[in-house]
Amino acid sequence: MSELRDLEAISREFGYSRGVMAASIAHCFKVLKPHLKPGRILELGPAEGLMTAMLLGVGTPVTVVEGSKAFCDQIKADHPEVDVVHALFEDYAPEGRFDNIVLGHVLEHVVDPAALLRRVKAWLSPGGIVFAAVPNARSLHRQAAVIMGLLASEDALNQSDVQHGHRRVFSPESFRNAFYQAGLTVEHFGGYWLKPLSNGQIEANWTEAMVEAFMQLGERYPDVAGEIYVLASARAET
Repeated sequence: MSELRDLEAISREFGYSRGVMAASIAHCFKVLKPHLKPGRILELGPAEGLMTAMLLGVGTPVTVVEGSKAFCDQIKADHPEVDVVHALFEDYAPEGRFDNIVLGHVLEHVVDPAALLRRVKAWLSPGGIVFAAVPNARSLHRQAAVIMGLLASEDALNQSDVQHGHRRVFSPESFRNAFYQAGLTVEHFGGYWLKPLSNGQIEANWTEAMVEAFMQLGERYPDVAGEIYVLASARAET
């Protein structure tokens, strides 16, 4: 299948476990952790498994679904207690439901985000939560790139997006709209990592303390943060 072949090729060049992206994933978990419900956790698209290791620390069963066999093998070796499923999200059919479903940097990769979220809704236990995080088109560094002529528009795909197999860059509005289309209720929208420069520039010049400060600043200014997230549920609007 071409989609699985593409995922294997991307996995060989993936860089989410390195540099400032590792700090971003760690901060994403800090944002997510207070919202986790007791019970089963499903993580879609774990890649190298950085978030997986943090989710295991919660002490409840974790299942991951990943389209790259290389990543699946890595997670099995690192975390034998995890239930690892090698499959495309569109082909996954779980046994039972989950209390927490986590999609970290997933929706920018898939063909139809709303369609995936509709599937996710059916896998959710009553009272469960869906948490998703994606890069933000309105991030300060993207706005600056447009002004400098480096990007045609804030939501244009840059070289890093193409390398990592991104199909789109969400704005805050288009991100929330995917959940509305799926029939999910957005309980909370937020952001983290106020990002004025590219990853490479930050890694070359910033200290860990600077990175952490700007991670937290992004929580104050989610509309222009580098990363945005949604916490959603299947409950009906009242």
